Amino acid sequence: MQFPRGGGERQIVLRLEFTRNLEHKEVHMPQPKAIHSTRAHARSLLQKVVFWGLHLGIVVFCTWLLFFGGLSSLSGGLLTFADPVRAKILLCCATFYALRHGWTLFYLLRRHVPWGEVFGLLIFMALFEVGLLLLGGGVWTAKVAPLGWQDAVASILLLAGSFLNSFSEMQRKGWKAKTENSGRCYTRGLFAYSMHINFFGDVVLFTGWCLLTQNLWTLILPLAMYLSFVFFHIPGLDAYLTDRYGKEFEDYAGRTKKMVPFVY
Repeated sequence: MQFPRGGGERQIVLRLEFTRNLEHKEVHMPQPKAIHSTRAHARSLLQKVVFWGLHLGIVVFCTWLLFFGGLSSLSGGLLTFADPVRAKILLCCATFYALRHGWTLFYLLRRHVPWGEVFGLLIFMALFEVGLLLLGGGVWTAKVAPLGWQDAVASILLLAGSFLNSFSEMQRKGWKAKTENSGRCYTRGLFAYSMHINFFGDVVLFTGWCLLTQNLWTLILPLAMYLSFVFFHIPGLDAYLTDRYGKEFEDYAGRTKKMVPFVY
């Protein structure tokens, strides 16, 4: 019996082809779209140049306030740095952080950087870099806090946090650069002790920076940063990594602390 062209004969052929495809595992199901598309790898060169350039502008502004009479000019001579030594230390912190930020942007960071992130973080950076300079420099309190052992501890925390953040990223970048590791989840080095050791490094860094102001109220900053990581950034990033790496990431998450090594 002959079937009209495009009728029953065609249906039988399609069923046979579908069956053969199943046997050879050639049926391709649509893949779920990756979430957190802003984490896709892209150069974002313009965003990075603007981001770092404006960040350097914040440091230049702080330098002007401290060394070139900027604070006196803006306040009409009403405000001054009562503790210029501590203010200089805090300016060094801001300069060091800006230089490390540039190195991270242009060397370590591979993902896309959206404009919203650029300007949102710049506002945050301006507030804490200028704010910590004024608070630690005694502008509001007119007090001089002599340097002591607390400042040594604070400096160690700042350097240790910077190391945890940057060195962990260097380890991951080196491992990812090897072709045999393409498409695999990095779980070694410092990331073996914490899934988000780089975030933890930031919290430690800012804790030390704030302690250098000798103003305990500034510790609200690293506390808020920690809470934002735990309740906002980490859940979204973990969802993205689960979607990208599947069981490999789930096994890693099951045996590794989420942020604070040996604790949480």
